[in-house]
Amino acid sequence: MDKSKRIFLKSKRSFRRRLPPIQSGDRIDYKNMSLISRFISEQGKILPRRVNRLALKQQRLITIAIKQARILSLLPFLNNEKQFEKGESITRTTPTVLKKKKK
Repeated sequence: MDKSKRIFLKSKRSFRRRLPPIQSGDRIDYKNMSLISRFISEQGKILPRRVNRLALKQQRLITIAIKQARILSLLPFLNNEKQFEKGESITRTTPTVLKKKKK
């Protein structure tokens, strides 16, 4: 294999180092909203482990904390803020009742 073909076979891995998502002093709890909000997508979904780069035990604790916060109404189940920013409003209209013709 000549050198020109080896250029294209470079690894696609990023060399940028990331900080660990959870520091050693952070407590995974439903009351710690600043920590929990980092693991929720814009739509309100829990981000997967491969995106979070968490250990299995940490991901389970985060998931439980998010679910507890949702049940206690500290977090919404769905995040529909994007819909309202675009100006799309949901309006319900009552169906018009057709009047019967009199003979």
